[in-house]
Amino acid sequence: MHHLKVIAFDADDTLWVNEPYFQEAEQKFCALLEDYLPLHTVSQELFKTEMQNLPLYGYGVKAFMLSMLETALRVTENTANPAILHKAIEYGRELLAKPIELLDGVTEVLEALKGKFRLVVATKGDLLDQERKLMKSELEPYFHHIEIMSDKQEKGLPKTDSAPRLPAGGVLDAGQFAQIGRAARAQHRWPRRSYPLPHHLGAREN
Repeated sequence: MHHLKVIAFDADDTLWVNEPYFQEAEQKFCALLEDYLPLHTVSQELFKTEMQNLPLYGYGVKAFMLSMLETALRVTENTANPAILHKAIEYGRELLAKPIELLDGVTEVLEALKGKFRLVVATKGDLLDQERKLMKSELEPYFHHIEIMSDKQEKGLPKTDSAPRLPAGGVLDAGQFAQIGRAARAQHRWPRRSYPLPHHLGAREN
């Protein structure tokens, strides 16, 4: 690691808890529609909606809320009780109001790396929501740069071993850069969730 200069961290489920909150909201949403379809089928329909909407809405809670509303209307053939739609919005609002719970060991890792490497946050998601979570996490002082984007490939971050660009426009050799967290695309569900903190510091995005 003596050539390493920059370490980029994902945010959700790398620095703090995120996915369990979405799973909880999804379970409650599916229960709203159990009179129309089995719970697992509603979940599949929601996932299909999220995939279709991803190019339009991107990532995050707001996209999830819109997908819940659209799914409810499709599953009920546009006859959904307004109370169902109201509940879906309520579940989204609850997600936005969730407290920030740092993953175990995050502060210790950042403290150990501070001053030895240039630390950055490079994450996908809704800009306002991610900014809110970063502020509430109180982790901002550890990072030299924060990049919130709709797609990491748009910003030149590596998918495998390509050389990433620095925020200032410079280019690093692959050996000078590491990403912490697994790519969301590598998991079985991915529009809004991802990234467990690894036990080592050499993880690269798939």
